[in-house]
Amino acid sequence: MNTDAQVQDVNVPSKIFTRNKFGLLSGPSAPVYIFNEDGTVNWRKMINPKWLVPNKQKTKETDISKLEDKDLLILLGGIKELAQIRGFSRVNHVVTSPSSDCVVSVCSIKFIGNYETEDMTVEFSAIGDATVFNTTSFGKNFLGPIAENRAFVRCVRNFLKINIVGYEEVSSQSEDPQTSTIEAEKVVAPDSPVAMLQQEMDKRGVKLEHVVARLKEENFQDADKIKCLSDIPGAKLFELIARLKKVPAKS
Repeated sequence: MNTDAQVQDVNVPSKIFTRNKFGLLSGPSAPVYIFNEDGTVNWRKMINPKWLVPNKQKTKETDISKLEDKDLLILLGGIKELAQIRGFSRVNHVVTSPSSDCVVSVCSIKFIGNYETEDMTVEFSAIGDATVFNTTSFGKNFLGPIAENRAFVRCVRNFLKINIVGYEEVSSQSEDPQTSTIEAEKVVAPDSPVAMLQQEMDKRGVKLEHVVARLKEENFQDADKIKCLSDIPGAKLFELIARLKKVPAKS
């Protein structure tokens, strides 16, 4: 019979991260830091290319290796990853709504000390706003979360001196009605309602044309104008997510 002492603890993470005396992640699983000539971390080069996409408002080139920073956008996941690598102890949002069609968020992040800051913690802040004029499609229904995301993105990238604009900071990346569904959806934040609906559709083998056809049957307004999931209003997105969850997934 096994005693408690003999039972192996299975709740052990596969990777363990620690920080060295310089405040940088260390260990076999730690990322490899890239440094500038002055000895500081080159945070721009620490961005995993998977988080970079072309800025369609500035270029038609799709190969990010051929683009300069001014023609790129960084996705929210990349900003979150950089923030975790840099290290922080607190994130705080102060959200206000000056009017019914405008939300403003001030994001303050307390970054832990490292050799770049002489081991002193540094609190940095930035402002993000979302209005019905600088958001598109379903985004107009989620001004608060968008303002928070924009403020968070600006806070992290400005503190780390990254000149690539965040995807969350631009109002739209696909105004061309001929843009394919794949191109329109590929840069959607993974935790957005669009991504959530796409996940539920994928589980059940449901295609965009199936969704559009059903909406037409239900006489949904402007169903003919839906070219990608982002064209569906926010309230309807959540309704469709709830409806799909009641449908058994494909085995």
